[in-house]
Amino acid sequence: MKRIFLAALSAALLMSSCDTTAPLISIPAENVDQLPLKVSDLSEDQLKDWPAKDIQKDTIPGMSVEKTYDELIKGKGASVIVAVVDSGVDIEHEDLKAVIWTNTDEIPGNGIDDDKNGYIDDVHGWNFLGDIVQEQLEKSRIVQKYDAQFKGKTLEQIPSAQKELFKTYTKAKKEVETEKEELIQQKTQYEQILAAVKSAHTAVSQKLGKEDYTAEEVEALEAATDMEQRNKAILTQMLNYEDTIPEFITMIGEQLESMTDRLNNNYNLNGNYRAALGDNPDDIKDTNYGNNNVIGPDPESAMHGTHVAGIIAAERNNGIGMNGVANNVQIMSVRAVPDGDERDKDIALAIRYAVDNGAKVINTSFGKYFATNPEWVYDAIKYAAKKDVLIVNAAGNEGIDLDNGDTVYPNDQLDNVTEFADNVISVGALNDIYGGKLVASFSNYGKSNVDVFAPGVQIWSTVPGNEYRFLQGTSMASPEVAGVAAMLRSYYPQFSAAQIKQIIMQTGVSTNIQVAAGGDAENVKSFSSLSKSGKMVNMYNAFKMAELSSKN
Repeated sequence: MKRIFLAALSAALLMSSCDTTAPLISIPAENVDQLPLKVSDLSEDQLKDWPAKDIQKDTIPGMSVEKTYDELIKGKGASVIVAVVDSGVDIEHEDLKAVIWTNTDEIPGNGIDDDKNGYIDDVHGWNFLGDIVQEQLEKSRIVQKYDAQFKGKTLEQIPSAQKELFKTYTKAKKEVETEKEELIQQKTQYEQILAAVKSAHTAVSQKLGKEDYTAEEVEALEAATDMEQRNKAILTQMLNYEDTIPEFITMIGEQLESMTDRLNNNYNLNGNYRAALGDNPDDIKDTNYGNNNVIGPDPESAMHGTHVAGIIAAERNNGIGMNGVANNVQIMSVRAVPDGDERDKDIALAIRYAVDNGAKVINTSFGKYFATNPEWVYDAIKYAAKKDVLIVNAAGNEGIDLDNGDTVYPNDQLDNVTEFADNVISVGALNDIYGGKLVASFSNYGKSNVDVFAPGVQIWSTVPGNEYRFLQGTSMASPEVAGVAAMLRSYYPQFSAAQIKQIIMQTGVSTNIQVAAGGDAENVKSFSSLSKSGKMVNMYNAFKMAELSSKN
């Protein structure tokens, strides 16, 4: 196997994307096309820390985090605040409580806005959702808001000033109706499967005298009647998904509960979830709402944000749980993402809050395809750019090419091509196996709209209640990169947010391996064509470039 090292460093100066006195020095692009393809599955222990592995050494497409700490990171850098704009963070988690940001200008619990930032007792961040957990999708809110005005009309009947709004309403209504019907059908199918499995499980449990039987024991069962053969076939099939049938029943039950919640809340055209806050969601200047409970009213609803926070900064080398990417980070929790689509107002104000309170990196692991006031978020992104704050954003989980016209919000492109800010880095998700399935089947991609790829499948991290769990999504890939960015900002504070983005994009590992884009075996593309950089984020290379550039 041919090994490629970074011994020969080029001295070519790169043009920076912003005015700065710290020019960057390029390093040769690292390519791993000669690596043998990974064919074996990873063990559970390997899965728990695969994002930290080195692709050259381990043939696992991690970010070389362990190698960076072992070989490059010396001493202790400056502390960096990373804002997690998400569903809330369990700030009492055993692996996070030591790294939670504390607003030292605020006196806890006195009911006074001591630092006069507009938020009372915001000791660890702010909760822009108050007691809201469930919410509608943006498309549902659009239909609800405009149905009385547009229902039954054609485009020709609409005044010219409202035609674009009518088109948005029509598209939203069609999607709501189609998706709701599909979800109802899927729910019915799952209910039928669950009923059949429970019936078969009862019969086989009685026959074997236990409930936790194995696939081998089912295979060895004699099936003399049609019903016994049916039961055996059903259980054999379902044991491909879980180790035991009780685990399968729990799993499918959780999925049914999720489907019911989505039908009752996400697609609810009569909801008024915002009433709990008492603000006007259509007025960006109405900012006096929310509270300081950054976990949220239900700790379980903070699962997503807690998982994201752990990926970035779970306390390293404390002998418990897991190691986050970064070791000099304070996590600021900004709760703004419900179980449904986020509001543009909340996101805009959340970004501004994070910027104004010292965050140098903001992670935004959420997204939607309809937005009623995207300009508020665009303005907040520009504000963050002006204040030298990097935003690391999840590319989305629909497995689509974003260059084909689908706009995912938030983003940094007004026309789906031209960036209006240089401080946003969009992240797609990698699988844990180096080969044809290198890109996660669910990950969005796009040569213009996605910047880099990072680990996003089977990611082990913190969840509420001092627990840990595997989750996956570009929501997990984004904080991997946010952790790298935070470490670069910690050790090389002379570089701007735009330069940190440039370093991360330029120093990733490249490959021309052919992969199935969007999980479609017939949509085979070169990995290098799926993002702007064509690369996998690599912390080791990024530190190499930053160190070389810092000495220039």
